[in-house]
Amino acid sequence: MKQTAIRAAFEASKILKENFGRITSTQIDLKRQFDFVTFVDKGAEKKIIDVIRKEYPDHKFYAEESDKDESGGYRWIIDPLDGTTNYIHGYPVYSVSIALEYNKDIILGVIYDPSRDELFTAEKGRGAALNDKPIRVSTVTDPALSLLTTGFPFRSKNYIEFYLESFKRLFHKVSGIRRIGSVALDFAYLASGRCEGFWEIGLSPWDIAAGYLIVSEAGGLMTDFAGEDDPVWTGNVIASNGHLQETIIEVVKDVFAGTIEK
Repeated sequence: MKQTAIRAAFEASKILKENFGRITSTQIDLKRQFDFVTFVDKGAEKKIIDVIRKEYPDHKFYAEESDKDESGGYRWIIDPLDGTTNYIHGYPVYSVSIALEYNKDIILGVIYDPSRDELFTAEKGRGAALNDKPIRVSTVTDPALSLLTTGFPFRSKNYIEFYLESFKRLFHKVSGIRRIGSVALDFAYLASGRCEGFWEIGLSPWDIAAGYLIVSEAGGLMTDFAGEDDPVWTGNVIASNGHLQETIIEVVKDVFAGTIEK
């Protein structure tokens, strides 16, 4: 299953690379305000599903642009192009994210960065890897020495004032904050020790699922805003190397208190 997921990610990435820098405004559709999709997203997703379905015809799918089967048994959670806004602007930070769950338990995660040829993988109970070499989260414990990543809530702009307040408070506690535009890569970078923490509101399961396992298997933590172990389906995520978790949770819980459930 891992090799099938990797092959699917590589096949989808061929479509992404072939069309990178060639998207015109007439080829961009609006799913909802500020949320875009192109024929590339749809083509890459179809390729992923076709590759997997050929090997596992009875498996289910929960994909950003098409199938959304109910959970139970094996179900693949797919984001064919994480970072669509970057992609359509020719900004070379985007990725393919594929996860596999079994009876609601995520057991496999694959994130591939075509621009840098970096493949992040994890199998439950077997650790995480970058290009087949084991990775672990950072050992930084001092918030003042830490680097955080985040994503602006383009799907939840009504929360922008709360979000900016959390940004301001955390900015004063850490050495820096980055926003790269592909949440899957945010998680992959956290898992490989390139940063120490992350938070964002209003994400979708396909944004989170693969990263959730990769971060966990690399020794990190990922929770919802209440500090509970349900970020994939609430969409409100705090992730860290473990040492920074309480620092981020404390700020986010205080800022968002009473505005969201978790």
